[in-house]
Amino acid sequence: PHVSVGRMLWPAAHAQAAADAYREITATAPDTLTVWFDLLHFPGADPMIAVDSTYLGNEDEARALLRPLDRLPTPLSDTRRAMQVSELGSITAEPTDPSPGMSRAELLTDLDDATLKALLAEPIAPLLSVQVRQLGGAFTRPSDSPHGPLTAPHMLYLFGALPDPSRAEPIAAKQRALAEALPTTGRKPFTFLNPAETIADAFTPETVTRLRDLKLRYDPHNVIRSNFPVR
Repeated sequence: PHVSVGRMLWPAAHAQAAADAYREITATAPDTLTVWFDLLHFPGADPMIAVDSTYLGNEDEARALLRPLDRLPTPLSDTRRAMQVSELGSITAEPTDPSPGMSRAELLTDLDDATLKALLAEPIAPLLSVQVRQLGGAFTRPSDSPHGPLTAPHMLYLFGALPDPSRAEPIAAKQRALAEALPTTGRKPFTFLNPAETIADAFTPETVTRLRDLKLRYDPHNVIRSNFPVR
């Protein structure tokens, strides 16, 4: 009925230390713990970094697993607490109303020193958020889903707010530059495809063919619709 979750927030000057702690925690994390490392730059505010966590257990156990973060200076805020599963959406304090934005996601093959250096080399502006999300656990196990086992250890999520269309190209350029500087698998996570991508960016050619055959067989009139159709 309850999980132990929250966000710890620091000035961006502590990005390297927070990233090192994130790597240390996720290297041995049990399946019951999920951690994200976030680079944040809100308009009109100084850059910040955050670590978001969710643990399927009590708060004392969660804090013990996250102990490497205690080596950092006192955070600007620490919202970690026990909460109901229905409150999980509040961890990152994101707005619940729709707003325009541009996203790009990649699967990372590694988060070694060279990767971190490239990730932290420059400010993330004009992006609002750059997230490194821990994968592993159940994702890596055998699966007959279209994607199959997801063996990449981390996911990269790049987001830029789009208050007006003139910001689209700078945001896309920054997303592209970051993605090209980091080691990625070349495949996209299906649930994070953006409007410029298709299922061929997420699945192998064999899987795409199989999905199209199934679609023709069971839904030839396209009754079941999708934002990313297989046909």
